Amino acid sequence: MSTFQFIHTGDIHLDSPLRGLSGQGGPAAERIRTATRTAFEDLITQAIDRQAAFVVIAGDLYDGDWRDFHTGLFFVRQMGRLRGAKIPAFVLHGNHDAESQITKRLTLPDNVEVFSYRKPQTFKLDDCRVALHGQSFRLQATTENLAAAYPAPIKGYFNIGVLHTALGGTGGSHENYAPCTLEELVNKGYDYWALAHVHQGGVLHRNPHVVFCGNLQGRHIREAGPKSAQLVTVQDGAIEGAELLQTDVVRWMHVDVPVSGSARFGDVVDQIKCSIDEAAKNAEGRLLACRIKLTGPTALHAELMASAPQLLAEARAAALALGEEVAWIERVINATVPATAVSNQPEGSAINDLNVLLAQAAGDSDLQAEIANDLGDLVRRLPHDAALDIDDFLLEAVIAKQYSVVIEQAGEYLSARLTAERR
Repeated sequence: MSTFQFIHTGDIHLDSPLRGLSGQGGPAAERIRTATRTAFEDLITQAIDRQAAFVVIAGDLYDGDWRDFHTGLFFVRQMGRLRGAKIPAFVLHGNHDAESQITKRLTLPDNVEVFSYRKPQTFKLDDCRVALHGQSFRLQATTENLAAAYPAPIKGYFNIGVLHTALGGTGGSHENYAPCTLEELVNKGYDYWALAHVHQGGVLHRNPHVVFCGNLQGRHIREAGPKSAQLVTVQDGAIEGAELLQTDVVRWMHVDVPVSGSARFGDVVDQIKCSIDEAAKNAEGRLLACRIKLTGPTALHAELMASAPQLLAEARAAALALGEEVAWIERVINATVPATAVSNQPEGSAINDLNVLLAQAAGDSDLQAEIANDLGDLVRRLPHDAALDIDDFLLEAVIAKQYSVVIEQAGEYLSARLTAERR
């Protein structure tokens, strides 16, 4: 029987700039900064250890043009390791590493083949009877259906289609590059479609297999949870099985901390410490990078709202207490609600007067228009990818043009500050 394994990966984004690290130092921050490299290096080690027949990279190996040649040199070094193990690699360029995006070049080892951006190209591995078909992006915004021009399957070979695509919008927030349909891919006659671009991996169809590999390493809180590549086993020309090779070295998580039972600020801090400790145990030995959200009704709502810097410092102190490379806190969000309405203040008090004014302001069309003019223009200037990566309640409200929500949230913060200062 003829049996071989191959690795399907993509969306590696080598040396991608990571968000939330501004001004942060220490071993944990450094591990996050180098996480994309470490994850890729670990994947190459697994490819060699598993004696993979070949490796497929289905786009976005890079995150855009290199700042210098170190990014390219790192990739060449990893491909050299594969060459030493006699493992070929097939690379397709996606929107982030399109021909028009990368201005610097290095000569790659002879075990690496890069799909042409001019037209679909086929590479054959006669030893294991595999044919790989693919086309790289020439432009970042590639909106034509590339898959439609892919060649017919080669008879007697295991045919793999390599494609960087949002699959007609399947990716949700991802730009709809190289659009096509699942039905179109299924009917192409290939045995396996190695897809990338959508960072949440998953098998969309079996026999033939249509698979998004997902990204190797989460880079921010929107990419939470385990990250991996696909290890596919083929026996006698048919897929026998697929295994996830977990590669992330930093595990991003959302950590909800219910504080309804907390009577004092110190109780909230204790609850945060317990939650970080528990989440770190679930990170499977990886560095935990997390966003903490305080939830539930509490009489401490105003105090917590007014103590945001101290809460973040306390959370980071709790993480450091576990060890320098156990947990790292990206942000603390106060999503609690007052146990009793903030508006229940004595009539004529400053807080009550403020609440009345803010209630009126939320419905003031002139004020909303002024906010739309000031903030809307800023948001419109954001690059598409940057706007998608925003995970802040207020900024999301601005993007959605919900200016009354912006006013209400600003008012809640001001009211909370006044309430806290009166105590």
